[in-house]
Amino acid sequence: MLAALVWTAISALGALQTYSDNLRTGVASHYPVLLATWFVEYAIPLMVLSSVLVTALGRWPVLVARPRSVVLLFVGLVLLFQPAQWLYIAWLRDYLDIASFADVRRLLMKMLLVGWFTTTATFAAILAIHYWRQAKDRELAWQRAQNDMLNLRLQLEEQRMLALRAQLEPHFLFNALNAISALVRAGDKPVALAGIGRLSALLRYALAASTDQTATLAAELQFVRDYLDLQRLRYGARLRIAIEGADDALLHDVDCAPLSLQPLIENALRHDLDCHDGPGDITLSFARDGGEMVVTVTNPVSAGASPNPGAGLGLANTRDRLRRQTPGASLRAGVRGERFVAEVRLPVAARD
Repeated sequence: MLAALVWTAISALGALQTYSDNLRTGVASHYPVLLATWFVEYAIPLMVLSSVLVTALGRWPVLVARPRSVVLLFVGLVLLFQPAQWLYIAWLRDYLDIASFADVRRLLMKMLLVGWFTTTATFAAILAIHYWRQAKDRELAWQRAQNDMLNLRLQLEEQRMLALRAQLEPHFLFNALNAISALVRAGDKPVALAGIGRLSALLRYALAASTDQTATLAAELQFVRDYLDLQRLRYGARLRIAIEGADDALLHDVDCAPLSLQPLIENALRHDLDCHDGPGDITLSFARDGGEMVVTVTNPVSAGASPNPGAGLGLANTRDRLRRQTPGASLRAGVRGERFVAEVRLPVAARD
């Protein structure tokens, strides 16, 4: 359909040019007749040529895969199509009344310059369209491949997050049950029952966090307070932790990955209270630093602490989850002087 419209337009322009030339030379002519002549003599053969080329290149793209192949195809086209077009035009113009070799020579001289430009231009146009379509198809294929790759990476990230959560929740549950079991072994039934009640509240939050993508720092702080109440049943007066900056209203607006703070507190308990018999000295602080909220958990490094504190499963998982679920967040942990410091930096989103 498009080829027919294009060649109709070309025929209209060609007929208009012929009509204008006839007017200048004083030759009588009618534009509709000229238009019909142009369309029948030139447009119809070239429409057939266009259709044949498009079909052939679509079925056998190897025909123009190399420059040599393009040249050979063009030469074959000229040798086959050009004589056929000449015979077609000669037939329409009644030039085929041939009685001698001289008539053949005159006919050849009349037709020799007919159709070269239009045939070459048609071949070039069809070839250009073919290459453009190939480039478009390659681009679409590349885009589909990129989309498939991105979808695959997204699926892998989702599976990784599920695996991280699957590791974190049993880890937390195991440590919480250890605290309850310590109370049971101590024979303090009322305190053990109170611990089970607190554990239920903690587990409800942990289960909700397993389906939520984000939580606020305020919610995480409350979860840490409940967790510390449970651990206080185990450690008693030895559990001393200072919480600084908890009254900052910004805690309700800063998002982070769920269950991000509890592993930091658990790590501090393990490397502080579990390494000596005296009271603990743990600090949890919240402070603004430009466009970030800095959460810091520190504890003294005792002689019985691990030689490589901060390399455990809880902190590794927390670092990975923060990086994946909270763009711009980071967790750094290491020894500074005589204290172990775990520092989380969370971006503060601008709010209207």
